[in-house]
Amino acid sequence: MIDTSADTGTVAICADGQLAASRTTEVARNHAAAINLLIEGALADAGIGMKQLSGVAVCAGPGSYTGLRIGMATAKGICYALDLPLILHNKLTILARQAYRQQGSAYLQYGAVLTAREHEYFAAFYDADFHVLEEPRHFSEDELTKIIETAEKLYISTDVPEQFFNQPKVNNSIVVGDIAINFMLWAEYVFADFKCNSIVNLHASEPFYLKQVYTHK
Repeated sequence: MIDTSADTGTVAICADGQLAASRTTEVARNHAAAINLLIEGALADAGIGMKQLSGVAVCAGPGSYTGLRIGMATAKGICYALDLPLILHNKLTILARQAYRQQGSAYLQYGAVLTAREHEYFAAFYDADFHVLEEPRHFSEDELTKIIETAEKLYISTDVPEQFFNQPKVNNSIVVGDIAINFMLWAEYVFADFKCNSIVNLHASEPFYLKQVYTHK
């Protein structure tokens, strides 16, 4: 499992849905220099070699443009070299799902909201059975506010400043400022998709940018 969506990167090894080993870089935004060392260290900690891998999973975004490209390129390189399947997971779904797994039926809706740029956000929302209410996508502030205002018993994992969620936006909801991926729960998610053969086309796979890149003259 590879996550280079944030400032620091992590590589983890899972076996049958259990976390076997993980390594995280201590230097922010150093993915290109660190990722191969992280892979080497995680494999050594798990006591396996590269050829014993059965597949590769990537947190494909949203997140740092450069970080996502590095993580994806590394994962695809391993898959091409060893003829392995590739699994892509959206960070919004990972965060909402881990809250759902931790909280159970305590809430009626689960969401993840990440800052895209000023007054713009990436978000996804799911119901109490983790069925999709809103697919992971880009939201304007007005769109996001309307969803939050009408939600009931909504648990949100977010990096958005707390003042955004002040009343009247939040309706019987809890906001959690924790967007760290729980690799034990992600390992479970990856294994479930691996067993279901929920893999992507290796040639056509791209990071989840969720928004067009702006260019300026």
